[in-house]
Amino acid sequence: MQQDILINWSPQETRVAVVEHGAVQELHVERTLERGLVGNVYLGKVSRVLPGMQSAFIDIGLDRAAFLHVADVWHRQEGGEAPMFARKGEPPVPIEKQVFEGQSIMVQVIKDPIGTKGARLSTQISIAGRLLVFLPQDDHIGVSQKIPVAERDALRARLQALVGDKSTGGGGGFILRTNGEDSTDAELAEDIAYLRKTWARIKQAALREPAGSLLHQDLSLLQRVLRDLVGEETSSIRIDSREQFAQLQAFGTEFMPAAVPKLQLYKGERPIFDLYAIDEEIARALGRRVDLKSGGYLIVDQTEALTTVDVNTGGYVGARNFDDTIFRTNLEAAGAIARQLRLRNLGGIIIVDFIDMVREDHQAAVLAEFRKQLGRDRVKTTAGGFSQLGLVEMTRKRTRESLAHMLCEPCAHCQGKGSVKTARSVCYDVLREILREARQFNPREFRVVASPRVVELFLDEESQHLAGLSDFIGKPISLQAENAMAQEQYDIVLL
Repeated sequence: MQQDILINWSPQETRVAVVEHGAVQELHVERTLERGLVGNVYLGKVSRVLPGMQSAFIDIGLDRAAFLHVADVWHRQEGGEAPMFARKGEPPVPIEKQVFEGQSIMVQVIKDPIGTKGARLSTQISIAGRLLVFLPQDDHIGVSQKIPVAERDALRARLQALVGDKSTGGGGGFILRTNGEDSTDAELAEDIAYLRKTWARIKQAALREPAGSLLHQDLSLLQRVLRDLVGEETSSIRIDSREQFAQLQAFGTEFMPAAVPKLQLYKGERPIFDLYAIDEEIARALGRRVDLKSGGYLIVDQTEALTTVDVNTGGYVGARNFDDTIFRTNLEAAGAIARQLRLRNLGGIIIVDFIDMVREDHQAAVLAEFRKQLGRDRVKTTAGGFSQLGLVEMTRKRTRESLAHMLCEPCAHCQGKGSVKTARSVCYDVLREILREARQFNPREFRVVASPRVVELFLDEESQHLAGLSDFIGKPISLQAENAMAQEQYDIVLL
């Protein structure tokens, strides 16, 4: 399936859209002041060890301390020189026996800070190159799981011979990436040498720099486009900045020469994202409702714990009978849901509520289509079958903030609830609060400072209740409208 990659660059923000047959499949956004941390290597300092949680908090120079779990600690086996994780089936060495407060430790970010959670760390360092991933603390030689099984043994043996060649240095393990499957020995040897030089620079920096320092920063979004997003199916990479085009050409010539012929400088008068109405697609990706071509629609609700997707037939009545209508809506929804997960970068636990289907063959066909569409995702996904309640439970690996969390913030009025109390409900809250205050204090007068709608209701429909309360407590109650106040906000001033 052919794809085009569009890059919209500005000094404050880089936006990348992956387009297939005119439809946006993926969106990537990186802001200069909010650049992601995954892949960065830091010299951290252990600030706190929590044996009960088998974890530690590490200060790496960010606003919030980062999180290191015992499962991500790379420790030394007794009598061995190479550090390694606890082997499968063996209980891990307790965290309190591996790290201590005040210790300096080299760590790598494996998950960006999300919401109120700090970054997640690992002490196993991995450095991604163009063709290989370098594991400097290991001697493992591996091959990407996406490469066909029949080719893995031969590629592994070839890589082993190159790694053992003294001309490329020595030590460390490597994993062959998918885009390195057809590379030459010279290209692989060049990548091995580059990765080992990078690791040498990191180790030297760790000896010089104080705790809390950044030792190595992962590639920018522009550079990661060439490294991670470009494949055989990519027909063009268009960018609208002449300066960044030149830098990307230089980077590609050195590390990804196969991608350079696909690079194009966009010179059109219209903004590059207008070519496929991508800004409108972003606006739709921030909404709850997603309309399907058939007339059905999806409702996507994202919470901190999980994401739910509800499928509805809407105005679709085109099939010959009700069962076929439901089946066709669910079949279309399967592809649309997989696309929305990529587009919105939704991760964690996801519950999909397809429309109930009576026939088992319809269920099997929808599930097969759903898994097929999920298979196109660059991020790891797992999907179970239909539960007793007709729900499909799935997970999608979460490594960075979703599109909505990156571009939006909770509403100042409802604080993310999606609704606010009615003006009448707030009026009754005010009356109860005045009665509570009157039992504790003896002011000369009570003054209510509230939003204009609440004050207006007190002067109109609720005036009788306000006057009755004033007579009951024996104190005058005055009103003051404050435009800056949200509907649920109010103050009771004692005069």
